[in-house]
Amino acid sequence: MLHKLLSLVDSVVAVPQAQAHCDIPCKIYDPQTAQIAALSVIRFMDLIAELAAKDSLTVAEQATLARLVAEKETHAEKAKHEVRVIWGDYFKQPQFEQFPDIHQLVHSIMLAGSACKQGVERDKGEKLLTLINQFADAFWATKNVATFTAKCPYLPEEPVVYPKLQ
Repeated sequence: MLHKLLSLVDSVVAVPQAQAHCDIPCKIYDPQTAQIAALSVIRFMDLIAELAAKDSLTVAEQATLARLVAEKETHAEKAKHEVRVIWGDYFKQPQFEQFPDIHQLVHSIMLAGSACKQGVERDKGEKLLTLINQFADAFWATKNVATFTAKCPYLPEEPVVYPKLQ
């Protein structure tokens, strides 16, 4: 309905169409969302492994398993999406010159995210997080922000690259 109304207005008065060069014209980018998604993937894999260790599952546990698998896959895709947005919208020629291997790193992240969706092996989640941490380190370097690595303060207690903010 709104589209029809705007079309009607446009037919009477020429309304210029606004365009943005990217999805986030406010220029706010942060790999933290991808890191949290990767941590979530690992945590879901741990919870799936706990259920898998049981001899049999109740109906409630089967439902929990189904939800864990669905969320693992959703978060793996979210990690991929967040990296794609930063790579596609933020990285430009100066950043590509600073990190000429960033295309290969992003491709590796895409493959690792897909591997997490296809399986439940924890090492696949750890690999995804490691690659996203490398991406985060490169991202912050393009902004001349130093980083440090620390264990996240919650399960799955994995190392995460953080910016050193003053």
